[in-house]
Amino acid sequence: MDVPVAKERRSRKGLKLPIPARDSGFAKPCPLPLPPSLHPLDNGLSCNGSRKQPSASSEIRDVCLDDLERLDLLGRGSSGKVYRARHKRNGNVYALKIIQQQHDPGVRKHLVKEMEISRRFCANSPYVVQCYGVFERGGEISLVLEYMDGGTLANVLAAQRKISERYLAEVTRQVLKGLMYLHSNKIVHRDIKPSNLLINCRQQVKIADFGVSTELAHTLAQCNSFVGTCAYMSPERFDPDGNGGHYDCSADIWSLGLTLLECAVGHFPCLDPGQKADWPTLMWVICMSDPPSPPADASPEFQSFIRSCLQKDAVQRPTASWLLNHPFLKNYEGQSCSLSPLLERLQL
Repeated sequence: MDVPVAKERRSRKGLKLPIPARDSGFAKPCPLPLPPSLHPLDNGLSCNGSRKQPSASSEIRDVCLDDLERLDLLGRGSSGKVYRARHKRNGNVYALKIIQQQHDPGVRKHLVKEMEISRRFCANSPYVVQCYGVFERGGEISLVLEYMDGGTLANVLAAQRKISERYLAEVTRQVLKGLMYLHSNKIVHRDIKPSNLLINCRQQVKIADFGVSTELAHTLAQCNSFVGTCAYMSPERFDPDGNGGHYDCSADIWSLGLTLLECAVGHFPCLDPGQKADWPTLMWVICMSDPPSPPADASPEFQSFIRSCLQKDAVQRPTASWLLNHPFLKNYEGQSCSLSPLLERLQL
């Protein structure tokens, strides 16, 4: 039987395919831009020669915990400490927050994941302190945050004793824009208070410690230090059993109202000056008593604003976007207000 033999392929010499003509309707090709870190003209300095402030878009991938050196202690909170830290390579300054509460490893992992989600939601708002990294190491959770060189509203209040309505209107306007951004992303801050409202020397007011997790709040509730946080809680958060266990963004509006009233009168408004803030006392004044009243010598607009925020019924509280159009803020609309006088007595 004959074995089939493969036929020899005939070579095609000189075969050439024509290059298709380019459609003139398409744009001319151009080189892709270099990544920010490789751009030859980007030396990390601003136009006036000063060091650029880190931005969430350019620095978020570059900040590593091992690249930071601690400079000094900025403050202590209910959950840990905050340090001023400097990047060893580029010299950028950050705030390094160390959460030192002892958590179960599973809870720590969930905390880091929740903080990471919140960080990405808030990366585009100029009214929220930026977070450049969340790390878990050795039982501690570390957050690399934007450094605000003017300190907190609590620092300002301690130095000034009271803050006039003109400055409060500017602070309120910026805080409400931050809350409007958070609330539009379905994030309830849960911990609005003077020490979580930060100021810098560029007249910016930003919200810090956004998105406090349920797990962290529950852990702190076991500590005496939690009293300082729960003092600003709304009635429905302080007594969840009596309010169906539900709360929403309106809880932040209550906390903002208490914060502003404290700045106006010079002490925590639910208690007499010097009165001890323990859990039973706070439970009584927040849940059982009438809301605190604004001072009689305050403007009618400011009084109206505070009463709007401090509605015991959460449904009656206005939204952040509605409050931005309140007469208290409209009275100062278009007027330039520098916050520099608030920082003059602080040692920056």
